[in-house]
Amino acid sequence: MIMDTLSRLLSLYPVRTALDVRCHFGAPWLLDHPPAARGVAPYHLVTRGAAHLEGVAGLVLGAGDLVVFPHGAAHRLHVGDPSLATPLHGNGNGNGLLRYKGNDGDGAPTDILCGEFRFDSDSPDGGLLAALPPVLVVRGAGSGARGLRQVMDLLQAEAEAPGDGSDAIVRQLASALFALLIRAWLAQSPDVPGVFAVLAERRVQPALHAMLEAPQQPWTLATLAALCHLSRATFARVFGKAAGAAPLTVLTQLRMAQAARLLEGGRHAAGAVAELVGYQSEAAFHRAFKRRYGVGPGAWRRAPR
Repeated sequence: MIMDTLSRLLSLYPVRTALDVRCHFGAPWLLDHPPAARGVAPYHLVTRGAAHLEGVAGLVLGAGDLVVFPHGAAHRLHVGDPSLATPLHGNGNGNGLLRYKGNDGDGAPTDILCGEFRFDSDSPDGGLLAALPPVLVVRGAGSGARGLRQVMDLLQAEAEAPGDGSDAIVRQLASALFALLIRAWLAQSPDVPGVFAVLAERRVQPALHAMLEAPQQPWTLATLAALCHLSRATFARVFGKAAGAAPLTVLTQLRMAQAARLLEGGRHAAGAVAELVGYQSEAAFHRAFKRRYGVGPGAWRRAPR
């Protein structure tokens, strides 16, 4: 059930993925990354060698490891003494697919693929970003990362030796990275925050699954607790501790996220969307939506994305 629930959760918060830069460095080298814009999460996928992440004690990335900065924090990767690093240079889109960045260091080589996850920045609470830590690391050799390793190998092959269709292939492979990343992160991390913690808390998983599968149902604390075979008090305590929010608060968040996606499609009127996400009154839906997004459903539907 956890994977189906994860799929439903991710579908509410679309993430666009870009793979932009292929790096080849010889030690000593230094890669400084400035702060990213709101809703942009830079990532680095090490395909060969190693990289030290400055500011995180003892964190060394090896081949197959991926590091993401969900809140766009400035960061620095290096090998060797940063003061001795040779200057970086590039050649634009040297192979017509990815920009290239390298240096003239003659030490141990490191290859890195760099890109960005781009989230919907209109959500006042940051959507999924609010449930992710400042730095997210997935080990390629760790549990749950088999699919991630396979996609990484394909990305590296296409980036280094592009052929007919490589641009489309890289775009499609990169789009799968986020889901594979989250799956591996859930498998490897002993402590995940926010709504992802509910995925890891088996006692209340059925409630989250039900909210995502049928947001139109008139869920109450009692009916959700019954799905989990828990008393109302125990369910509220366990769910609240895992998610950091009350069950009905999370239900409203998920309903509003679903409503936003339906409205963006332009195929449903506000009244129809209200019913699809569990509101019998269009006025009540309008108030709830405006509280969450700052504008009414109609204005959201008309706004360019």
